[in-house]
Amino acid sequence: MNPSRYTTRVLPLADPAAQQEAVALLAQEEIFAAPTDTVYGIFCRPDSPTAIARVYLAKARPPDKAIPVLIGDMAQLELVVQLVQMARSPWLPIADQLMANFWPGALTLVLPAEPYLPPILTAGQPTVAVRMPAHAALCALLRQTGPLAATSANRSSGPDTHTAAEVLAQLDGSIPLILQDDAPAVHASLSSTVVDLTHPTGPRILRAGQLHDAVSRLLDEFRGAQGR
Repeated sequence: MNPSRYTTRVLPLADPAAQQEAVALLAQEEIFAAPTDTVYGIFCRPDSPTAIARVYLAKARPPDKAIPVLIGDMAQLELVVQLVQMARSPWLPIADQLMANFWPGALTLVLPAEPYLPPILTAGQPTVAVRMPAHAALCALLRQTGPLAATSANRSSGPDTHTAAEVLAQLDGSIPLILQDDAPAVHASLSSTVVDLTHPTGPRILRAGQLHDAVSRLLDEFRGAQGR
C-alpha cells in the first residue's frame, strides 16, 4: 500500500452526504480523518486488518502501538469489550464509576478485548482501549457505523492536529477524506486521560491527559474504600 496515493478531500462533518462518503470508505476497508472532543483522529473499522494497516502506514506508526476504539453510546461497549470477563473483575465498581462520571468525555479505559479484534489493533494484547467522545456529531456518526478504531491524525511523533488544515499539512495524500469541524472547543482540547483497568494490582493511569486530577481523586477514593 502506498501512503501517498489519495487525493485528500475536505468536507463538513455535519453534511449527511459527507458522512455517507465516510461510511462508504469504511465498507471499502478505507480510512478517514475527523475531529473528536480532544484532537483530530484517523478512523477505520476495528475488525479489518487491512484498514488498520492503512492507518499505520498513513501515520508511519510503529506496529507495536495499539490503536484505541471509539464508541457512540454505551450499547456499543459490548461490541468490543468482554463484558463477562469485566464483570468478574474486582475493578468493575471503579470502571462503572469512571464511565458514569467521565463518559462521554476525555477518558480512555483499557478493558478486556473481544477475541474477534485483530492483533494488529491490540498490538497482540488481550486488552483494548475504549472511549466515548463528547462530540455530538461524531457520536451520531459512530452510531451509524458502529465502533471505530481511532488514533490521532498526525504523522508518528508529529504534533497533534486541532484543525482540518493541520491534518492536511501532515497527511495530505495519505488519507482520502477529512471531515471538518474546527469549533473552538476542538482547537483547545488536550489528549484524553488513559486508565488501565486490567492490571492485577489495580487501576493505573497510563497517560495524564486533561482529566488527570479528577480521575486521580476518584481512584484514590476507590482505593481508600477498598482498604477499609
